[in-house]
Amino acid sequence: MTTVFDDAVTRLEKLGSDANISSNVLASLSRPKALLSVSIPVRMDDGSTQYFAAYRCQYSSLLGPCKGGIRFHPNVNQDEVQALALWMTIKCAVVGLPLGGGKGGIEVDPKTLSRMELERLSRGYMRAMADFVGPNKDIPAPDVYTNARIMGWMRDEFEEIKREKQPAVITGKPVNMGGSLGREEATGRGAFYCLEFLRKKEQKQANDLTVAIQGFGNAGYHIAKLMQENGYKIVAISDSKGAIYSEQGLDIASIWQEKQTSKKLRAIYCNGSVCEIQDHKEISHQELLALDVDILVPAALENAITMDNVDTINAKYIIEVANGPISKDADEQLFSNGVVIVPDVLANAGGVIVSYFEWVQNRAGFPWTLDEVQQRLFDRLENAFEEMWLYKKGNDQTSFRSAAYAKALGHIEEVIKVRGTKEFFSDADD
Repeated sequence: MTTVFDDAVTRLEKLGSDANISSNVLASLSRPKALLSVSIPVRMDDGSTQYFAAYRCQYSSLLGPCKGGIRFHPNVNQDEVQALALWMTIKCAVVGLPLGGGKGGIEVDPKTLSRMELERLSRGYMRAMADFVGPNKDIPAPDVYTNARIMGWMRDEFEEIKREKQPAVITGKPVNMGGSLGREEATGRGAFYCLEFLRKKEQKQANDLTVAIQGFGNAGYHIAKLMQENGYKIVAISDSKGAIYSEQGLDIASIWQEKQTSKKLRAIYCNGSVCEIQDHKEISHQELLALDVDILVPAALENAITMDNVDTINAKYIIEVANGPISKDADEQLFSNGVVIVPDVLANAGGVIVSYFEWVQNRAGFPWTLDEVQQRLFDRLENAFEEMWLYKKGNDQTSFRSAAYAKALGHIEEVIKVRGTKEFFSDADD
C-alpha cells in the first residue's frame, strides 16, 4: 500500500526530473533531516494518566530554520507528519521564504479533552520538544485543531524551561502575546488572493462562478467569507460531520455564526439578531466533491481526491487550501482532463508567509499594522503566482503544480550548488 509520504516523494522525484533538477538535490529531499517521536503522559481530570503519541519532523533546513504547524488529530502519524514537512519545504521555497520545512502533531481527538486536559497536553508537547525546536532552529505554528491559545501555552512553557523570553519560538500566538495581526485569516486570505490572480488571468467574472468548499474550519471559513464578499456564489460547504447544498447560494457569515453557537452546519440567514433556516439539502462529502461547479476548494485533509473518486470530479478549477488533498495519480488524471489546479504549495502558503512575518516582528521587537501585513502577503503571493504563471506559459504541457515545484526546486538547487556538488568537486579544470 502506498503511503501519503511515499506518494509525496514519488511526486517530488517525478516533477523534479521533469524540470531537470539534479538527482543530488532530489536525493537530499527524499528523506527528512530529523524526526523526533515521543509519548506524552497527561494527567486527566479523573486522576488517571493517558499517553499520547507525538511527532516533530525537521525535513530540510537548507534555506533556513524549519517552519511548520502542529496538528491535533486522531489520524496523526509519522508518515503523515513527514509528508506535511516535505510539502512545507517546497512551499517555503515557492514563495521565497528563508525557511525550511517542518511539521508536528499529536495523535488525539482534542474534542474529547477538557480545557485543562488540552492545556496539559499542549504544555507536555513543548516540554518534550524544547531541545528540538527554537527561534533559530525550528519554529512551530497552528495547524488542524490547534489555535492561538494553544500556541500561547506552548510559548509560555518553552520560556519557563529556558528561563528567558523568546516570543519568536512559535508563531500564530495571540496578538497580546506577540502574535501578528492578520495571522488567523492568513491561510484563507492567501488562497483567496491566488484565486483572484487566476480568475483575472482567465478573464472570468466572480459573479458568474459557482463554488463548493470541502472543509469549514479556519481556512475554509476565511476563503469562503472573502469569496462571498467579492461576488462568488457558494452553493455547498462541509465540515467533519457532513455537507449542505443550496442551488441559490449560502450565506457564509450566518452559517459560521450558527456553527459557533450550536456546533451544527445548517443553511442559516441572519438579518441583525433574527435568523432563519434557509432551504438546503444535506449531502455527503463525496457528493460535494462531485458537484457540477466552476470552483472546488478542498480545505480539509489530505487525499480527499484519489483514483477512487477522481472520475466523479466535475469542477473546472481546484484551489488546494488543504495540504495534499489530491493524490499523485489523481492529480495527473485531472490535468489530462483539463482541470486547472492551483497547488497547495502556493494556494495555502498564506499561513506560513504571515507566520514568517510574525517571526520577523518578534525578532525585531517591532509590530506591523494589519494593512502592512495584508499588503506584504499580497505582494509576495502575487510575485510567486506570476513566476509560476510565466513558467507554465513557456511550457504548454506543464501544470501549475509542475511549474511551482520547478521554481522551488530550482531555488533549492542553487543553494546546494553554492555549497558544492559532485560536479564542482570532480571538475579538475576549475
